[in-house]
Amino acid sequence: MTRAGAEAIAPAADAPAPAARLARRRGVELTLILMAVLLSVYGYCAVGLARTGSVPPGAAGYGAGLGVLALLAHGAVRMRAPYADPLLLPIGVLLNGIGLVLIYRLDLETPGDRAAPTQLVWSTLGVALFAFVVAALRDHRVLQRYAYVSVVGALALLTLPILFPAVNGARIWIRIAGFSIQPGEFAKVLLAVFFAAYLAANRTALAYAGRRIWFVQLPAGRVLGPVLAIWLLSVVVLVLERDLGTSLLFFGLFVVMLYVATGRTGWIAVGLLLAALGAVAVGWLEPHVHSRVEDWLHPFASIEAGRGPNQLAQSLFSFAAGGLLGTGLGLGHSTLIGFAVKSDFVLATAGEELGLAGLSALFLLYGLLVERGYRAGLALRDPFGRLLAIGLASIVALQVFVIAGGVTGLIPLTGMAMPFLAQGGSSVVTNWAIVALLIRVSDSARRQYDGKAAP
Repeated sequence: MTRAGAEAIAPAADAPAPAARLARRRGVELTLILMAVLLSVYGYCAVGLARTGSVPPGAAGYGAGLGVLALLAHGAVRMRAPYADPLLLPIGVLLNGIGLVLIYRLDLETPGDRAAPTQLVWSTLGVALFAFVVAALRDHRVLQRYAYVSVVGALALLTLPILFPAVNGARIWIRIAGFSIQPGEFAKVLLAVFFAAYLAANRTALAYAGRRIWFVQLPAGRVLGPVLAIWLLSVVVLVLERDLGTSLLFFGLFVVMLYVATGRTGWIAVGLLLAALGAVAVGWLEPHVHSRVEDWLHPFASIEAGRGPNQLAQSLFSFAAGGLLGTGLGLGHSTLIGFAVKSDFVLATAGEELGLAGLSALFLLYGLLVERGYRAGLALRDPFGRLLAIGLASIVALQVFVIAGGVTGLIPLTGMAMPFLAQGGSSVVTNWAIVALLIRVSDSARRQYDGKAAP
């Protein structure tokens, strides 16, 4: 080979290999979204066939409406968050679609109280908020600047229901002229933002400063103060609003994020101890919470006393009747539960008509949603984004545990809404906001590893 030929080949041999481009996987997301919409429409048709023997006349409109909402959300992700996790949005669409099917099925038992049309309107608002967050929030780190604004807003939202009459024994609703919202649903997202910002700024002091007592390395007093304040806040919320679920959710969220920020398991033990002390004290002193605890300890006491089954007993009967494969959509009797069948006890309808297999599939969807949130958080390099993603995913995990545990008799019953499934506009809008923030975080997590992506 001549020298000229060798020199011509040498630059090509020494040239660096081109950087690998991460796959955006928006086509995978679109395919999964279409499957989620088709599964929801199939469930809608199955309810009609079981109840009347024919396909419901609104099946096409339901499928078109859900499909348009899902495609709008997909368009926002494709344009503004092209590197986002492709599973988050389809899971949200499928859970929301199943929730609409279950509420429509229960509406057939209560023709004078139809909730599915209203739930569809709230779902539309939720998707609109999802698209707005994905499009407007270009960098999740902007939220760190508004940490104290978030906590003030959260406290204001938490205290508002105290000024309104109790509903079913709990002060968690604001009702004005027939319109009602649950401010605590929005407060939990704001608190997650504040917790993430505070812990990201003080994670070193929380992990190492201060004295050691038993197995816990206590931080300095100025750093420990907010921890105790959050515990007192959860107890105050429990006492004034008579809401065991919200109190457990807020305190559990802070303990989980505290453990992630410091890596010290002692905080888990301290958190569980403080939560147990507060719950036991209020459970004995507050009549409404005490009655929930008594129903949990003795779910069949009302039957033995000749008063018939209470809500928890009817819920347990529904799960038992469902068996492994369920009675089929539209063929259950969970409406015997009563007034909360579309909200607190919607999971009982799923358990009876979809069986253990269908219920397990729902829990796997929730578990996958939480896992993808954790994955996005762990992949991020900035502490705030990591804590925010894990906090938001933990909200979903804690809420599912508290609600599922309550209706199955594992823990005392609470008045929270199952994410995406239960009737409740505040809940579905907030859950879409959580998915939007996880989409934004996951986009940043994957974008940072792509050398050709814009910073």
